[in-house]
Amino acid sequence: MELPEEILRLADLQSDVVSRAQLGAAGVPPGMVRWHSTRHWRSLLPGILMLNTGSPTDQQRLVAAQLYAGADAWLRGESALACYGAGPRLRSPVQLYVPHPHRARRVMWLSIAATRLTNERVVERGPLRISCRPRAVVDAAADAIDDRQARALLVGCVQERFVRLADVQHWVGVRRRNGTVRLNAALAEAASGAWSLPESDLARLLLRSPRLAGLMANPGLTTHDRIRLTTPDLWIDEVALAIMVHSRRFHSDVLDWDSTVLADQDLRDADIEVVPLTPHVITTDPAACRAAVHAGLDRALRRPRPPVIATPRDGLAWAS
Repeated sequence: MELPEEILRLADLQSDVVSRAQLGAAGVPPGMVRWHSTRHWRSLLPGILMLNTGSPTDQQRLVAAQLYAGADAWLRGESALACYGAGPRLRSPVQLYVPHPHRARRVMWLSIAATRLTNERVVERGPLRISCRPRAVVDAAADAIDDRQARALLVGCVQERFVRLADVQHWVGVRRRNGTVRLNAALAEAASGAWSLPESDLARLLLRSPRLAGLMANPGLTTHDRIRLTTPDLWIDEVALAIMVHSRRFHSDVLDWDSTVLADQDLRDADIEVVPLTPHVITTDPAACRAAVHAGLDRALRRPRPPVIATPRDGLAWAS
């Protein structure tokens, strides 16, 4: 007996993954399902079959997870971000939400959580249902293995405009209190204007020095005749001191990297004292970073402050 046309169309839509319930509803006899399951098909989850014996792709694993968890389930957290291409590749466990009163459970390589927060706009992509971007970011940050990873994810997604800060703030505000301390700390960094985790780490380091009060993150700079200058990563306005964090990894493309390096000369032409640093030095030798900034501050104090106007990003200076 050949598979019904209905199942063939369904398999095409579902990346060759179907459920036993779908097969039964299409009239496929249980005996035929058992026969194929031991010879030509592969079981991915209880009651979920892939219509070949190869290794499942990420898409097939996602479809299998969706079929197992049910039509009212949706992918969440890191698994949802993998669908958007905003995080690491799909890895176990695949994470889903089901609405309360369904129960949370762990089944093989699935982690299914129950939630009462069901008023989000779930994104539908073919057979998949995916958590909205801001909630996915918040959940993934809350589940991160440490605070640093959580900060990197949340700050990066906000500053790369993958999500809006206000939307992330909403989902942090409505979740239960567990994990919100790290999320609120990361939100404060995102709101302050730090573009990357190295800049955030550097600001935290420098704020410990009483000589470096009044740090600003990514302010807009203009000359006295209203010529715009390149935005520094960190800024001390009293002496017009710019701190630049140079790393190709934290810029979106080669042109951004080139413009960042060339920006040092742009700022120096305006008589701004520039202290260049790298993420590697920030991580491995914080004392050297602080000393370099102190030395730059001393140099800046020995010359008149240039007539440069700094406008805080979104009206905010860095908050400790």
